[in-house]
Amino acid sequence: MRRHVIVAFLAGAVLTFGVMVLIGAGGTVESPTGTAPDRYAYYPGTEDLDKDEIRLIACGTGLPAARRDQAATCFLAELGNGDKFLFDVGTGSMANVAALMIPYDFLDKVFLTHLHTDHWGDLATLWAGGWTAGRTKPLRIWGPTGQTPDMGTAYAIEHFLKAYNWDATTRNFVLSAEPGKISVTEFDYKAVNAVVYQENGVTIRSLPAIHAGDGPVSFILEYAGLKVVIGGDTFPNKWFIEYATNADLAIHETFLTPRDLVRLYGQSPRQAIVVGTMIHTSPQAFGKVMSTIKPRHAVGYHFFNEQSTHDDILRGVLQTYTGPLSLAVDNMVWNITKEKITERMIVSPDQAWAVNGPNKPPKPPARGSVPDPISDYIKAGRWKPAEEAQAPMVNEFKKKHELK
Repeated sequence: MRRHVIVAFLAGAVLTFGVMVLIGAGGTVESPTGTAPDRYAYYPGTEDLDKDEIRLIACGTGLPAARRDQAATCFLAELGNGDKFLFDVGTGSMANVAALMIPYDFLDKVFLTHLHTDHWGDLATLWAGGWTAGRTKPLRIWGPTGQTPDMGTAYAIEHFLKAYNWDATTRNFVLSAEPGKISVTEFDYKAVNAVVYQENGVTIRSLPAIHAGDGPVSFILEYAGLKVVIGGDTFPNKWFIEYATNADLAIHETFLTPRDLVRLYGQSPRQAIVVGTMIHTSPQAFGKVMSTIKPRHAVGYHFFNEQSTHDDILRGVLQTYTGPLSLAVDNMVWNITKEKITERMIVSPDQAWAVNGPNKPPKPPARGSVPDPISDYIKAGRWKPAEEAQAPMVNEFKKKHELK
């Protein structure tokens, strides 16, 4: 039984006159046509955030290899002032983000911990998907420098856009080019507790991390007197210990055990011990971090969370930490206030459509202002019977919308 299930069950237990009484987790329903007053699931778009509240959603908690029930790393922070921040957009994670039905105009701020694909591989989906489904402005990305310029975020985004040049060129002919732009704010990966973002009552700081090579970082989000630490991939390090202390919510990787890396992930014993205890953080080391910094709530992630792996990791963590804990899965959500931290699971549709935001879409380019990416040779291949078949529908649509 995963921990979030246990927590939901225990939440329904109350002490009455010294006797433990179990009640339904949804509360008491007074009428056969009524609804449960308290939900232990979160239904996106149905709850207002209080001004001094943070909602943090795990949109990806897994590993680089593709898996249907767990995308790669992505956390979405929603704040009571209306701001939303994506921390990493690992491969596959945008399907979970899209299911939240948040207008893409509100998903324009991305903070990258490092440039492994399982932490930014779905940028293409956010970039192009948002561009075609309602974003009206450029994406804004913050990320670390590298040991050399070609290992930094600015270089990566520059060449990302070069790699997707055909995509951008063909879309620019029929769509406004503005939402297809990306602005990059690159900051020094060596800077300690450095402010990398400060707007609208929100401060985001960066910490160096130890993972694979120079460049990775972790982030600290501060808002309304609350402190949330989003750890990227890292071996436990002195910066995290010093500056994540007393966080309200502290997220840190807790990797698969060396045993499970061999047994389930196809790694050799030598590779497993290096990856699991030097490049990443073992469950025992994760527990030691959390028992040292003492957050109100600890979150471990970055492993395929199934019954056998969950139990192996939990046993390791409990050797060194026994405080409040979530071993994350995709679509787990935490509501954070000064009074309490509530953990739930998300119930969301598999077939969510994009939702319009408050901004009107920018106008497409004026005819003739952008070079046509389709040559006369290709245009000459159009099949006229198809045009004739659709002509009545096209004419009716144009007439209805007063199009020429």
